[in-house]
Amino acid sequence: MPVVAAVMIFAAGLFDFLDGFMARLLDAHSPIGADLDSLSDVVSFGVAPSFIMYRLMLEGMTEPIWPVGNVSLFACLAFLLPVFSAIRLAKFNVDTRQTTSFIGLPTPPMAIFMASLPLAFWQMDVLGQPVLNPYLGLGIVLLFSFMMVSNRPFFSFKMKSVAWKGNEVRWIFLILALVGFAVFRFVALPFILLLYILLSLLFYRP
Repeated sequence: MPVVAAVMIFAAGLFDFLDGFMARLLDAHSPIGADLDSLSDVVSFGVAPSFIMYRLMLEGMTEPIWPVGNVSLFACLAFLLPVFSAIRLAKFNVDTRQTTSFIGLPTPPMAIFMASLPLAFWQMDVLGQPVLNPYLGLGIVLLFSFMMVSNRPFFSFKMKSVAWKGNEVRWIFLILALVGFAVFRFVALPFILLLYILLSLLFYRP
């Protein structure tokens, strides 16, 4: 069920944050640990969201596109997400520039965007209906795949201080995200992730 999958992705995001927090707290770092962390991220933030998008693209079809037996090859293009997630994570492991910001869209925001869609549709009581055009779904897959391997900077929350100066983009995002979620709940989630992307692309300069 897409909603259950979405909740599990959010849970994976929480545990991924706690894992990194504890590693920094205990100063526990190793090459194999980084590789294992990336492997789990490919599954949690690459494979899992691709199944959600695959399901939503199928539901948006009035008839199968590029059918082969009972499988729509068109919907299978959703599985480009784990491919580009793996490339993104491999680049992150060898790129020393990504200490306080990211080069390319991180995999967790991509996964959270995909997971937010069924939650928003569930709140609007349209989950299971053809609400996502499959061509739009493919466009989303391609756009996020490109952003993950791009060289554009995206801000992180590894702040040297909590002061406003130097962290304006981060605080603006947090305030708008909290207000949006408080007012619109799950429907706000896709827009919050889009806000993160837009603020990074338009205003963030590392």
